[in-house]
Amino acid sequence: MNTNFLAQEYLKRSKKRLKAVLVLFEEESYADVVRECQEIVELCGKGILRLFGIDPPKFHDVSYLLLDISKKYKQYEKDFKKYSKISKWLRKERELAFYGEIDFIPSEEYTKNDAKKALNGAKFSIDLLSKLLNQSFF
Repeated sequence: MNTNFLAQEYLKRSKKRLKAVLVLFEEESYADVVRECQEIVELCGKGILRLFGIDPPKFHDVSYLLLDISKKYKQYEKDFKKYSKISKWLRKERELAFYGEIDFIPSEEYTKNDAKKALNGAKFSIDLLSKLLNQSFF
């Protein structure tokens, strides 16, 4: 099995997850949108790492590795910096969006704007992985 195949698999699964997230958005389940978008962004980031021949680590935010790659591949620097900002924010929100805290009820705290921001991040990540899969040198 090659790394492109896995990256393509991650892209396919991310697109399917995005469809489910859109249903959650319509249902105004904004905390769930944030949580699920984090998983999409994570999957896309790990797909990008696979394209560059890197076995992804077993933690949620891999953006620092993409920033390292961008030092060698300057043409992706802007995209990887944007991905990094998205990934770090969603990683920070991951547990709160799912579990909450005694003083933080996810369904009351997350807004439509939070959900839109998360959706835009997920869509950007899907588009970035897709763009990279279409590059000829992979």
